[in-house]
Amino acid sequence: MPYIKPEAREALERYPLSIADAGELNYMITRTINTYLRGRDVRYTRYNDVIGALECAKLEIYRRLIAPYEDAKQLENGDVYDHR
Repeated sequence: MPYIKPEAREALERYPLSIADAGELNYMITRTINTYLRGRDVRYTRYNDVIGALECAKLEIYRRLIAPYEDAKQLENGDVYDHR
């Protein structure tokens, strides 16, 4: 989960990022993963750590940002599912 202690956040946020588009975002994610993997033994567990972190980050973005947006749009524009 992204909810780490404030002092750990400060250390990670010392260098501001200026990501302009999806390509740059993808590059930074890839770079971060490469940094995590660099110098570590090649093991399935390491790759599983990366995939798990990406999946959990994706799910948290959906839960916190996308679902509330979709709920608001459903109220604004009407439901598309027939609940009969």
